[in-house]
Amino acid sequence: MVAHVAYGRDSRGLEAPTFGNMLRRLRDDRGVSRERLAFNAGVSASYITHLEKGDRGNPTREVVEALTRYLDRLVPMSIADHRQLSDLAGLVVEGFPTLDELRGAITPEMAQVLELYRPNLAAYLDTRANVLACNDSWVDAFPGLAEDGNMLRWFFGNELATRVMVNWDVDRRRIVRWMRGLIGRSGNVADFADLLLELGEFPSFRQSWSEGGVEFAPHVFTLHLRNPVTGLRRKVFAQTGRLDGAAYPGHLLAILGLPA
Repeated sequence: MVAHVAYGRDSRGLEAPTFGNMLRRLRDDRGVSRERLAFNAGVSASYITHLEKGDRGNPTREVVEALTRYLDRLVPMSIADHRQLSDLAGLVVEGFPTLDELRGAITPEMAQVLELYRPNLAAYLDTRANVLACNDSWVDAFPGLAEDGNMLRWFFGNELATRVMVNWDVDRRRIVRWMRGLIGRSGNVADFADLLLELGEFPSFRQSWSEGGVEFAPHVFTLHLRNPVTGLRRKVFAQTGRLDGAAYPGHLLAILGLPA
């Protein structure tokens, strides 16, 4: 598994996805030794050991393709696993902008756009689920979020989330698989370390993380929401898009929730 974490343990046991631990998991799942994998990929067994321990830099594209080709031949890899392994082997990118820098990138004009979508939900988030700006409809839909400021911490740490999200138990597993995919795609695992440590304080997150699995969030997904006071339910189509034309391209997301 990508994360060997038992339910109920503290957050220090959480292991962020890396190329090395994912390669080890894929190899173990297929019952193949380092020596056999190395021979069929045209590298040394010691090199495989160094990759799995994280002692070496990112492997070349040729090495990654040789490894996945052999692993795929033993047991076909899922599309998500192919993409995740490739992402984790990608070029190192610069560190994340600070939260203050990202919030400062939301111009008055951008904030005004959020109000134009009322009464629909609308918000700008960064890739670590920090709410950078949102309209009142978003605040009303997720009570307690305004005080926290991070969608993931709210989801796993606020009891209200289990009442607001109709399918909370299903959603928590889906969100964690999306998060694992996002960490790989970012190319910079270290920048998610603090968030992973924070979320690891919540037993529900640790349990979901320990289940493994990776997915990549679609641009449109469905939210089933409940008003925790009235009990009224509604279905929302959440549409997401990256704001690559704004400052800090690749780090800003716009999310619009439209009634189903």
